[in-house]
Amino acid sequence: MKLDTAMAGVARLGIDTAPFIYFLERNPVYVDRVHDIFKRIAQGSMVGISSVVTLVEVLVQPKQFGNTILVQQYQRLLLHSRHFSLRAIDAASVEQAADLRARYGIRTPDALQIATALNNGCTAFLTNDDRLKRVSDLIVLVLEDLAL
Repeated sequence: MKLDTAMAGVARLGIDTAPFIYFLERNPVYVDRVHDIFKRIAQGSMVGISSVVTLVEVLVQPKQFGNTILVQQYQRLLLHSRHFSLRAIDAASVEQAADLRARYGIRTPDALQIATALNNGCTAFLTNDDRLKRVSDLIVLVLEDLAL
């Protein structure tokens, strides 16, 4: 599916961890696609939302290898970007995550990410985890399926 088609009508986009990694670490397969999406967010065409789970997940490897520059880049991107919010996991999101896990059998981090997106008004969720397509509560966009 074309990226423009997939993003049509999406005003609030939930974003999984992988797209941030692809963007900052310049994954050769996906960097152009995520750059296009993050550019839309930076320009205010849509709002991006993710949970603090993303911050935990992206910081592990740079911290393991002592890459303080990459840690700072992730912190800047996730904590100080225009039209993007990193959200705390509240009780409503935990309850929603439990429901998602029960209905779809997805992992806890994925359930927390999607629940946070849903509880913050997102109509779509960007990931590269094909298994999350089974979630029907919002549109799940898999990067592998998107083309510029």
